[in-house]
Amino acid sequence: MPPKLKPIKPKRISDQVFDQLRELIFRGEFKAGEKILTERELAEAFGVSRTSVRDAVNKLVVMGLLDQKQGQGTFVRLPESKEKSILATMVESQDASITDLLEVRMGLECNAAAMAASRAVEKDFQFMEKSIEEMQREVKSGRLGSEADASFHMAIAYATNNPLQVFIMKNFYDFLFTGIKVNLEGLYKIPGNIDTILEQHTAIYQAIRKGNPEGAYRAMKQHIDFVYDFFEGQGK
Repeated sequence: MPPKLKPIKPKRISDQVFDQLRELIFRGEFKAGEKILTERELAEAFGVSRTSVRDAVNKLVVMGLLDQKQGQGTFVRLPESKEKSILATMVESQDASITDLLEVRMGLECNAAAMAASRAVEKDFQFMEKSIEEMQREVKSGRLGSEADASFHMAIAYATNNPLQVFIMKNFYDFLFTGIKVNLEGLYKIPGNIDTILEQHTAIYQAIRKGNPEGAYRAMKQHIDFVYDFFEGQGK
C-alpha cells in the first residue's frame, strides 16, 4: 500500500518574515535592547506588505522575543533576570550548580558540533567566522566578548538545522550570560583564559568546516571541559 501523501502548502509571507526576524534575534544580529526598524521600513526591506510584517512582529511579541513600547517603537526583548527566568527557577529548585549546567551543556553542544559538521552550509560558516572575529575585537578593546561567545555557540546550534536545538540553546545562553553573569565574568577576567577560549572556538570551527563530526565533538568537549575545570576548581 503506497504511503499517504500530504499536499504541499506554500509558506505564508508573514511566516517567512517571522523566520528571518527570529533568526536575526537568535543569532545576535539584533542585539538585546536594540530598537528594530519600523513596520514601514521592514516592509520595504522585505518587499512585502505592512500587514505581513505586523503579523510576524506580533507573533514575536507573543513569543517574548520583542517588546512594543507605545510611542517609542519595537525593541528586542532583554533576557529575563535571574528572578524571572524559568530555567533559573528550575535550577534553584533542584539545587543545581553551574557545573551541573555545564554537564548538560556538554551533552547538548558536543552533539550539536558533530551534527553541525555534517549539516553546516556556507552561511553557517560565515556566522561562526564573524563571531570569532567579533570576540577578538571585543577582547582587544578591553571588553569580555561574552555576546560574541554566545553568538558563536548559537551559530553552531543553527548549523544543526534542528529548530528545537536552537530554541533550547537560546534559552540556555540567555540564562548563562544574564542569570549567572557574575560567575562567568570570573572566568573571562583571568589572564589568558579568553585567548584559550578563542583558540578552542577556532578549533571547533575548523573541525566543523572540514566536515569532521568526531573532530568537532572532541574540540567542543575540550572547550567545555576547560570551562568545567575552571568552575570545579573555584568550588574547592
